Amino acid sequence: MKKFKVMVEGMHCASCASNIERSVSKVSGVKNASVNVLTRKGIIEAEDSVKAEDIKNAVAKTGYKVASLSEE
Repeated sequence: MKKFKVMVEGMHCASCASNIERSVSKVSGVKNASVNVLTRKGIIEAEDSVKAEDIKNAVAKTGYKVASLSEE
């Protein structure tokens, strides 16, 4: 199990964060996704098979930009 920290640009409401959470949660292997609109940060817990690019693509599908993405 690994954890990703993501900074997202372009969010302005709770619905934005919810849309990103929903999209990231659909990625195969993602166990939990939590995004905070105030801090613009998200924490994603996923299986080892999930790649950073998978997370970036899921965020991009919602129309937002990943400012940074790190793996813990």
